[in-house]
Amino acid sequence: MAPPTISAVGVVHLIDSLAMGGAERVAVNLANLLPQERYTAYLCTTRQEGALEKLVQPHVMRVRLYRKGRIGFAALRRFRAFIRDRRIALLHAHGSSLFFARLAGWLSGVPVIWHDHYGRCDLNDRPVWLYRFAARGLGGVLAVNQPLAEWSHRNLRVAGERVRYVPNLIEKQEPTAAPASLPGSPGGRIVCVANFRPQKDHLTLLRAMALVKRRCSAAHLLLIGDSPDASYREMIRESISALGLLDTVSWMGLREDVPGILRSCDIGVLSSASEGLPLALLEYGRAGLAAVVTNVGQCREVIADGHAGICVPPSQPEPLADALLQLLREPQRRRSLGRTFQQHVLATYSPDHIIAEICKFYDQILNRRELQ
Repeated sequence: MAPPTISAVGVVHLIDSLAMGGAERVAVNLANLLPQERYTAYLCTTRQEGALEKLVQPHVMRVRLYRKGRIGFAALRRFRAFIRDRRIALLHAHGSSLFFARLAGWLSGVPVIWHDHYGRCDLNDRPVWLYRFAARGLGGVLAVNQPLAEWSHRNLRVAGERVRYVPNLIEKQEPTAAPASLPGSPGGRIVCVANFRPQKDHLTLLRAMALVKRRCSAAHLLLIGDSPDASYREMIRESISALGLLDTVSWMGLREDVPGILRSCDIGVLSSASEGLPLALLEYGRAGLAAVVTNVGQCREVIADGHAGICVPPSQPEPLADALLQLLREPQRRRSLGRTFQQHVLATYSPDHIIAEICKFYDQILNRRELQ
């Protein structure tokens, strides 16, 4: 592909893969939505492609490095040459691509922004010394929730003016058709969109559903997501059977028609033990679903401090079951919360507002560099 001829600022978004996941989806969204009159957007996968590749817009230029090993020296050499040839001005690294991006930025003299999506932020289990080393000389940090922003400032010693909390956005989407048939019945469908990882705490959700089933036989839970960990998937499946939920819980796996499925459901739920700012919750809001979420990460803020949904403590099946039962038994309240949630999400997490904030952050970093 020939280098672009327009005089726009070259920005590369780096992500390790394009597998289904929140950070990966954000990287794609931001590359797609950067104003084309101001930026030439590139999307670089350092290791491998994935299902999200098909969502990348044609104007976004792709870089595929297929990095091997911990560092990937051959990929690093190719990427350094790419930065030089395309006159890239800024590297925007998502998640764990930070370390590769910092090496490339140091070798090329290009500033790096780190976008921190860490979904286990409440557990505070990252090696501070390693991230502190990578953060030296970092252009700036974008964090998907306020605790992550504070973590970078406090633990990594990144100056306050270089750290900003910018929430995830929910992209505009054309209406999609609902699936011809779904498990469960209207009025009783509960959906959870979350890949199967320990921090998503599906086990608490399943225990809550066992309590719900005793008092509301019409309730039916749809689980949408996947996991590379076969043993963890099997543990979830065994728990569904052990709790007597084979007729109450449907394992849907990865789906490409999630917006249509959400339109046919009644309640969206997340039972996470830890979160950043989950895109699934924004998708519930866009679909107008009433939501029940745990009070972790930025979830409470997303449901407008409880005005647009119900927030419960993490890792406690009983309050989660009670909240689900409230919404199952009160359809009018459920619909009212869904409308309020939809209005809040579309007004607060729209692309225009959030992209403008990110562009302003880019300008600060680039202007600061020019003054050095």
